[in-house]
Amino acid sequence: LAYAPEAGTPLVADPGYQLARAAIEAGHPVHAAPGASAVLAALAVAGLPTDRFLFAGFPPAAEGARQRFLAGIRDTPATIVLYESPRRVGRLLGVLSLAFGAERPAAVCRELTKRFEEVRRGTLGDLAQALEGTELRGEVVVVVDRAPERAADPASVDAALRQALAASSVKDAAADVARSFGLPRRDVYRRALDLAAGGE
Repeated sequence: LAYAPEAGTPLVADPGYQLARAAIEAGHPVHAAPGASAVLAALAVAGLPTDRFLFAGFPPAAEGARQRFLAGIRDTPATIVLYESPRRVGRLLGVLSLAFGAERPAAVCRELTKRFEEVRRGTLGDLAQALEGTELRGEVVVVVDRAPERAADPASVDAALRQALAASSVKDAAADVARSFGLPRRDVYRRALDLAAGGE
C-alpha cells in the first residue's frame, strides 16, 4: 500500500501519522520513499507524533556539553529528532534513558530509504539495553517522543494568576496563565474569576 498525498511529505503535517501508527501497531513494515531529508523520513516511519518536532542535530560528544545539551531539550513539548554517529548510538541511548526517563518512547532509524533500512521502536530504556555494546553501521537518526505533560501544581497556578491579575484583565490573565501551564483556558478563567472576587 502506498500513501502519496498531494500536499507534500506525508505523515508529517497531515493525518497520515494515525495511518503509520496503526500500521506499525498491526505489525506491518512502514517505509518512507527517498527524499531530501533524513529528518522527514525518520518522522514518517518512527510512529511518534509529527504535528510538532524539534530537529536538534548532533549532540556534543564531550560528556559535560552533552549533559547540558540534553537538559536544554528534555522538556520540549515536541518530538525530538537527533543525528548521531553509529559508533555512539548505544551510549547516547543510555544517556537519554537517564536524562529523559527510561519509559519515554523512541525510535532508532538506520540507513533510511536504503537497502539495509532498519527501524527499532520501543522505550529509551529498552532501546538502550538492546543496543548496549553494539556498533551500528550507516547513518542513524534517533527520534524521541515529546516530554510528557506534567500536572500543574494548583498553588503555582494561583500564584501566577494573582500576579497576572495585578496587571491584566481577568480574561487576559487567564489566557496568559493557561498558555504558560498548558491548561484549558476555560478552567483557568473560572479560577481567575474566583480569585478576582476575593475567593481562596
